[in-house]
Amino acid sequence: MPVAPRARGGAGQQSSTSARRGAGRPTARGTIAVLAFACCLLARAAGGEVLRVDTRPGVSVPVYAVWRPDAAATVVLFSGGAGGYGKIGDDGWPASGNFLIRTGKLWAAHPLNVVMVGRPSDGIDLGDGAVRVGAAHLADNAAIIDAVRARSAAPVWLLGTSMGTISAAATAIADDARKVAGVVLTSSVTGYRIRGAVPTQDLARIRVPTLVVHHARDACHVCTPHEARDIAAKLTAAPIRRTAMLEGGDGERGDPCGPFHFHGYIGMEQQAVDLIAAWIRKPAE
Repeated sequence: MPVAPRARGGAGQQSSTSARRGAGRPTARGTIAVLAFACCLLARAAGGEVLRVDTRPGVSVPVYAVWRPDAAATVVLFSGGAGGYGKIGDDGWPASGNFLIRTGKLWAAHPLNVVMVGRPSDGIDLGDGAVRVGAAHLADNAAIIDAVRARSAAPVWLLGTSMGTISAAATAIADDARKVAGVVLTSSVTGYRIRGAVPTQDLARIRVPTLVVHHARDACHVCTPHEARDIAAKLTAAPIRRTAMLEGGDGERGDPCGPFHFHGYIGMEQQAVDLIAAWIRKPAE
């Protein structure tokens, strides 16, 4: 995989002037053509590249992307909480503790393109489930998927964790053009009092293979294992659906709904990533 120069600072710290200066410049080793993707290269990072995708009029979303020529699929990662991937660390990788983000190198070790979705420039509140199922967020996600498909012919999979499962499910439901190949929901939001909770969505409209992953000891009060077990039954149109209830891990600490507890697969990250990556390559019930 090509290694690019390190970028310092988060994507959100790049000024609009700097982004404009970077727009249209050729990038090394066959990286994104700005005009073809309707986005601007913000920075090159040791692991990947930070791009800003134009999604709605006057709005853009930064994404951190790692491409590889042998990719069997592209995984688009929606983090939990208020979304985003945090700042870029000294190693050139996003430094967020979120399960999907902190395991970035593990995902990239598989034959996968890895795309981490940042926060939109207009500041919509992705900590609100109602926003994650709203028209603005879905428009952002559709534009990101289009940009990804323009860069790579590899099938696109949507992966969400915690609040990110609301985004992944809603985006798959809205995907009438069948631009995505599959969905993975990890640590799904199941609490019905949360707007957009996965079981409250019209899951029968998801018509692609779907994997539901949950930790048997997830103690988050809105992401309960017993309710997560029921999600697959609602995926009536998915050609393949599976629930993987994981056990194991250690070193849990902090908020049970936080990334360093069983909710975030603490101590068993490699096992969780390997299971999901293998299923994406060969979905089976």
